[in-house]
Amino acid sequence: MAIIDNLAKQNSEQWLLSEAIDQQTKDFIIDLIKNNIEQFNESFYRNLEFGTGGLRGIMGIGTNRMNQYTVSMATQGFVNYIIKCNPNKQIKAVISFDSRNKSEEFALITAKVMAANGFKVFLFNELRPTPVLSYAVRQLKCDAGVMITASHNPKEYNGYKAYWNDGGQLVYPHDTLVIEEVVKIKDFSQVKSNGNENNITIVDSSFDKLYLNEVLKLSLSPKTIEKHSNIKICYTPLHGTGITMVPKALEMYGFKNISIVKEQAVLDGDFPTCKSPNPEEHSAMELGMKLAKEIDADVLLATDPDADRVGIAVKDNNNEFVLINGNQTATVLTYYILKILKETDRLKGNEYTIKTIVTSELIRKVSESFGVKNYDVFTGFKFIAEKILELESKEKYICGGEESYGFSIGDYVRDKDAVSACCLIAEVCAWAKEQGKSFFDILLDIYLEYGFFKEELLSITIKGKSGAEQIQKMMADFRHNPPKTIIGLEVVMIKDYQKQTTLDTITLKEEILGFPKSNVLQFFLKDGSKISIRPSGTEPKIKFYFGVFNQLNSIKEYPELEKKADAKIQKIISELGLK
Repeated sequence: MAIIDNLAKQNSEQWLLSEAIDQQTKDFIIDLIKNNIEQFNESFYRNLEFGTGGLRGIMGIGTNRMNQYTVSMATQGFVNYIIKCNPNKQIKAVISFDSRNKSEEFALITAKVMAANGFKVFLFNELRPTPVLSYAVRQLKCDAGVMITASHNPKEYNGYKAYWNDGGQLVYPHDTLVIEEVVKIKDFSQVKSNGNENNITIVDSSFDKLYLNEVLKLSLSPKTIEKHSNIKICYTPLHGTGITMVPKALEMYGFKNISIVKEQAVLDGDFPTCKSPNPEEHSAMELGMKLAKEIDADVLLATDPDADRVGIAVKDNNNEFVLINGNQTATVLTYYILKILKETDRLKGNEYTIKTIVTSELIRKVSESFGVKNYDVFTGFKFIAEKILELESKEKYICGGEESYGFSIGDYVRDKDAVSACCLIAEVCAWAKEQGKSFFDILLDIYLEYGFFKEELLSITIKGKSGAEQIQKMMADFRHNPPKTIIGLEVVMIKDYQKQTTLDTITLKEEILGFPKSNVLQFFLKDGSKISIRPSGTEPKIKFYFGVFNQLNSIKEYPELEKKADAKIQKIISELGLK
């Protein structure tokens, strides 16, 4: 028989005794205690954490759930911090939301709390993608922004992404200081939620033109698009916000042959056609692949619910549709953008690209081959935005990407942007067609020129208190007893972001890493391969990122070399004792 958790009991009593909590919610809590102690404990055993990326959790009643009370309390904490940073000023904030269940409701609650605190609030009248929200923060000269979304999580989840005045998600010190303010809100009675609703200004579809015009400015080969405007594009928004922007943007670019996966164009927070609306997962792409095959498409584009990430599929040399991963997409886009800029004499010598430390080293090689600097940042697109802000007016940002399907071009949006990425991917297909090639051929050309990089992510979940201890021990073992060789290849460099050092294992020379502290380790092998290890900050997981390198001497060798790369990764996994 399940026993009531003491913390769950304390948290629920606070709600049951509060006059600010409605009776229907109280009745539901009482019913849970009587009939479902397990669910009761899970719903109340802790407060839903406002982490460095905001809120994310399962929707429902409870302190550990996304609901009107937890959203209101988180907003009040965020508001208190914004006020501290902007004394004696009319503060402005903008709010958008995706297609998830309750997203619109949570957006309105957020707007009301901000308005009640004296903010001038801009609230989108209907769902819009995350990149539009990021753009709106700066375009409307706001001090902050909120996007209600749980990105690609399953339907049970919702979330709350918090943005600062640069249009990027919160980074240090703002993220930790906001958390401190949110933690101080212990009871719903501390929330201001009524009054000043005339402070809320509705943002309608006329704003779309401003954003779409910025997307259009990114086009590098309009004449090529005009010539190949009939390339076959298949698109699925996976029931999300992409449907409001991606087809319009593609049409503005000049593409005329766009087929939409109708079953997934329906806005539905239950995501009925896929287990999880995640373009990284094959199951989410199945309907799109089916239509792409039927119409013999040049490319399949798929965006997640808040349209900040894009997954694609193209035909390989056997005319079979294959999924292209985030590293590959980011590499091809970086190569195309820099090549066209170079050919049209638009690279002036102060440009740079960005990737995260776990993203393919191929992007660095491509960037540097065009005389363009490449910066590494921590995992998470907010760090790309932070680097753009740091270098603003000093160097020119071209593009940035991460292995988890995020990419951005230009600095008008300070988050990953699947809308502009979709347009540039389609443009690459038109450019390839002009040469009698495909997107896949361009990828192979890059491998032939720079070498073949193959990446894979292994995520190990170990739940419970003992799981956390096991993960800590694994990190300690790798840190204090690093391997000298892996699958017979010398480890030539170790980057320890906790110690903030880079060690050249051949010369034993140690240098300072220009990064803040983080529990991440990287091993670089003699042949150019890379292994990155980091525990998740939000889940009981430890993640291993593998990037192996081989020289590709001819296109014909590719299928065999890919098999060898897969075997190489599996051999590394086995030798490290991970399977």
